[in-house]
Amino acid sequence: MADFHGVFPYLVSPVDPAGHVRTEVLGRLCDDLIKAGVHGLTPLGSTGEFAYLNTAQRVQVVATTLEAAQGRVPVVAGVASTATADAVAQAKAYKKRGAAGILAILEAYFPLNDAQVESYFRAIADAVDIPVVIYTNPNFQRSDLTLDVIARLAQHPRIGYIKDASTNTGRLLSIMNRCGDSLKVFSASAHIPAAVMLIGGHGWMAGPACIIPRQSVELYNLCRRARWDEAMVLQRKLWRINEAFARFNLAACIKAGLASQGYDVGDPVPPQAPLTAEQCKVVEAALRDLA
Repeated sequence: MADFHGVFPYLVSPVDPAGHVRTEVLGRLCDDLIKAGVHGLTPLGSTGEFAYLNTAQRVQVVATTLEAAQGRVPVVAGVASTATADAVAQAKAYKKRGAAGILAILEAYFPLNDAQVESYFRAIADAVDIPVVIYTNPNFQRSDLTLDVIARLAQHPRIGYIKDASTNTGRLLSIMNRCGDSLKVFSASAHIPAAVMLIGGHGWMAGPACIIPRQSVELYNLCRRARWDEAMVLQRKLWRINEAFARFNLAACIKAGLASQGYDVGDPVPPQAPLTAEQCKVVEAALRDLA
């Protein structure tokens, strides 16, 4: 199984008002992120607004990311649906296009029990021969992964990773204690990545890494070298980005930050709204503090 580790930016999905993916902008962003040293790319994560895109747009985002990456870093493509068959079809399609892994996200309208949740993720992992990262975010998902389900899924030969966006670092430690080496943990930036690395994390998959890639990679490298005092100095600085972003819509924040850096990524997909001029100033000020 491929060894995923380090900083995987959750990519934005640049979509113009007519619904067309701005492939040139996305391709340039991917290239710049790779040159900044990131360890992988994740299209169609939360920052990528997967829930607001149609099938053609999702495919275009993944295809553009793969074309830009050119095999230099692994691309772990997000798969999300309320229906198992649709999720399986997405996973197969992205694997065929060259994705190195799948980020499996469960959407739900009606509540699901543990067995139904487990069956969704197993079906995706059974359908492809590449690593699967299971995604959990109790703050947004109607039906989430319990620790018992996570432990059972960790026994699947292709489920080797979990991205936990719960913001509950104690939950991450419980997952590590329960699953051991069978499941490697990626955190969200909201977890305080340095703390997660200290307890045994393998990296983070997060939207803010799109706009602060070099600093994110520097933080990861400090953690890997166990230079914890230096890591925490940098982590404290980077935490200001999270504090600013926690006030507003995440995709809108990342897109506003990228726009200030010269990437014409457009606005969030409606009915989401872009940041106001005053809100943009908050994001830009946070970025200036890190320059």
